[in-house]
Amino acid sequence: MNEIYFLAVDIGTSYIKAAVYDLKGNQKANMQVSVQSDTSQAGIFLQSGEDIYNSVLSALRGLSRQIGEERNRIAAICFTGQMAGFMGAGPHWEDVTTWSCSLDIRYAPYVKKQIDAFGDDFLEISGTNGPVMAPKIAWLMNEFPEQAKKTAKYMLISSYVAGRLGESDIEEAAVGSSYITWTGLADIRKRTWSRELCENLGIPMEKLPRIVNYHEIVGKLSGTAAKAVSLPSGIPLVAGAGDKIAGCVGAGILTPGDTTFEASSYAAVSVLTNSYHPNPDRKDYDAIPALEDGLFYLHRYFPGSGITLQWFIDTFCGKESSAIQTFKDIEALTENVPAGSEDLMAVGMLGGSAMPFDGTLRGCWAGHTWSHRKEHFYRALLEGFAYELALTLDSIKTMYPSWERRTDIVLTGGGSGSVLWAQILADVTGCTVIKTEGHDTALWGSALLAGKAVGAVSDIRAAVQGAGIKAERVPANDRNTAVYQKYIDRYQKLLEKIRSFCAESF
Repeated sequence: MNEIYFLAVDIGTSYIKAAVYDLKGNQKANMQVSVQSDTSQAGIFLQSGEDIYNSVLSALRGLSRQIGEERNRIAAICFTGQMAGFMGAGPHWEDVTTWSCSLDIRYAPYVKKQIDAFGDDFLEISGTNGPVMAPKIAWLMNEFPEQAKKTAKYMLISSYVAGRLGESDIEEAAVGSSYITWTGLADIRKRTWSRELCENLGIPMEKLPRIVNYHEIVGKLSGTAAKAVSLPSGIPLVAGAGDKIAGCVGAGILTPGDTTFEASSYAAVSVLTNSYHPNPDRKDYDAIPALEDGLFYLHRYFPGSGITLQWFIDTFCGKESSAIQTFKDIEALTENVPAGSEDLMAVGMLGGSAMPFDGTLRGCWAGHTWSHRKEHFYRALLEGFAYELALTLDSIKTMYPSWERRTDIVLTGGGSGSVLWAQILADVTGCTVIKTEGHDTALWGSALLAGKAVGAVSDIRAAVQGAGIKAERVPANDRNTAVYQKYIDRYQKLLEKIRSFCAESF
């Protein structure tokens, strides 16, 4: 019997990534295609739905060429990607509004207005401190009424791509349940749209897509799309999960207590729990419905953290070497800096905070003297993000007093290749960090969900364990962990002061 394959598509902000996997976790082919963005004016970040769709087609064509006759073994296609934003599509899947993610900040006044009025409801019902789709729809309805009238359905970009590939009826537009938190319009416990929130916000429920499970088949590859990408028609299309959550699936974060930290452009911590209790005082995590009913990922992301590190490299480390070598050079220098960066501290939230939502927060370094060098400043940034992780885990512990935190944190994302970064995370939290370098957990998780959809995978936990993903354990240095305890407290005090300063200044 021929081995079957699964195709995963990650619809990112900068790139479309796609790959073909077998059920042992072997990647048979991969493609990456860039996505164009309109940033012609301050505050604008728009991406044409048509352009994104064409980039997906290009990626699928590339995969088809790579695997040749083995394309007939593809049993399903699953989607992952951006989790926050919106676009409006017309009755025949016309791109009415273009895709507008959270980086397109023109809707910001509507966020503040809605949070001021319904912030507690967003957190309790929809599980979020910072809704995106709800204020974006309000912004569109008020400032672009003609586009709002032409919109048949508001949706996420993965919903749009799947609908186009399947040429399904617009009323069949679907969104996987992992995406619903940041709409600000859903009841995450019931996994349905919240009538209360929608009515309070004046958003018509009939214009929202249906909510489905991660592994639900939402269509089949149409003949037209199949011809365009040289794949067999009729391949099942699977709703999938957002990139952060697909990454959790691929990393095996599937048992309550499991924890992962994704080191990426938007670093994120996710902890799986069997209930949802928000922290109304600190508001420093959201909740996302997990693969199984009744389970939730307590999730916090740090906007632009990886982008901040890249900015530091580009600004202060020169460009004489390749980007990879420049990172290696600064990390080699930084390894010689002691824990605590000799009392230098950094807040790296250069673009504000998402949890709690604070659009005025900016970055700072504090405590530097003439003896500090660029490696101190770089390490202070890394430590600052690690302090944020530690504080988030402490907040979760406050709301879940019976929860005994696991001693392991699975490290994923591009930063998982850094031994320095892994060691700092381990030392600050006191946990053992498990590095999964070189493995795209979001694509692999999506392949597993595709297998689940067609019955080829019955137990995702077992499939992850059986894949034999290479991992390296990085234990905490107890001496450094003791040193960091005082710095975590000092960081929190610094954060409060800089937050107050920024609120008054901006």
